[in-house]
Amino acid sequence: MKTAYQERQAQQAIASLFRQEADRILASLISTLRDFDLAEDALQDALLVALERWPVDGLPHNPGAWITTTARRKAIDRLRRERVLASKQVILQELVELDKQGEGAVMQDFAIPDERLKLIFTCCHPALALEVQVALTLHTLGGLTTPEIASAFLVPLPTMAQRLVRAKRKIKAAGIPYRIPPVEVLEERVEAVLWVIYLIFNEGYTVTAGSTLIRGELCDEALRLARLLTMLLERASLLAPLPEALGLLALLLLHDTRRTTRVGSDGELILLEEQDRSQWDQEKKQEGLTILDSAFAMHQVGPYQVQAAISALHVQAERAADTDWTQIASLYGVLMRMVSSPVIALNRAVAIAMADGPLRGLVLLDQPEIARDLHNYYLFHASRADLLRRLRRMQEASLAYTQALKLCQNEKEQAFLRRRLAEVEHA
Repeated sequence: MKTAYQERQAQQAIASLFRQEADRILASLISTLRDFDLAEDALQDALLVALERWPVDGLPHNPGAWITTTARRKAIDRLRRERVLASKQVILQELVELDKQGEGAVMQDFAIPDERLKLIFTCCHPALALEVQVALTLHTLGGLTTPEIASAFLVPLPTMAQRLVRAKRKIKAAGIPYRIPPVEVLEERVEAVLWVIYLIFNEGYTVTAGSTLIRGELCDEALRLARLLTMLLERASLLAPLPEALGLLALLLLHDTRRTTRVGSDGELILLEEQDRSQWDQEKKQEGLTILDSAFAMHQVGPYQVQAAISALHVQAERAADTDWTQIASLYGVLMRMVSSPVIALNRAVAIAMADGPLRGLVLLDQPEIARDLHNYYLFHASRADLLRRLRRMQEASLAYTQALKLCQNEKEQAFLRRRLAEVEHA
């Protein structure tokens, strides 16, 4: 008979297993079943069985293997209940054979094959739209629910659910291979994976819209995915030719060093120069710097490594006044030669303003092509406003802050811009 303690112990064990191994188990199931929905349903079925059995039978020696085996058997049951197509009949036969092979063995004595690298490349296949790659990666490898993803990206729940359904259907219908891509296309595919992880982190670090400035769970998830990617690439002997994976991990760690000091006690925005640097995460800082050195040692410098070097200069400055803005501006120049982007041009102009004075930066921002490209980007107007404020051109600063406010969608950043606007209008 189940006791309340046994039930609680089983629930805690399943919750812990789901946090630690769900993505690895799911990747293994998708590899075998070649069907996202079937794998997810079978995993859920297995977890329900565990909730019933473990309080009575006790925890298995290898819970992950137990769940994997049970999920495969639940997939067999589901396929047998359905009138499956010929392609599914092949999968059903393979599953039955796999189950027979392990029939005499103890259920918990095999290792779960790690198929997560294949799953990452499947979720980030170029045949899928970028926003779908992000959502599918968060859902399948990150373990975020559809409502959580919809909330993070301010999309209605039915819209996000439909996107995920369509993505899985497209993978199945287009026959997108579940594999690590061939060497000749690996570099461009890794670039897409890195970009997806970068976008996830950015949305967590500075939330596009809503009432909070930071979504810590998205930052943590992006860091976990970046670590996972570098680990899996290294295990597959693919990290040396792809050091940008290390560059991205270093960049995220160095940014995340400052995460908790970016908001005040009421959730308000705190600018970099006003942050309490004694509260920066020294462990993440040191790890990020060490990883960046490892990436540079491979002598294939890319955009993520350059951005990480910029972030390193920020976190290595003990006081805001110690920041080497001249070198930061120089690195943004290097980055612009690698990636032509008006946002990078904006950041370079701000760095030059910090190094050489606000007038130099304002001249760069007022170049027609930058002003045209960033016309609808609120940070462009906010940056111009700040330079104008520092030059004591208060009326122009007021107009620029007003335009930034119109375009900004985050309530905490809006509050900061309103304070600045009030200051310049009062002055």
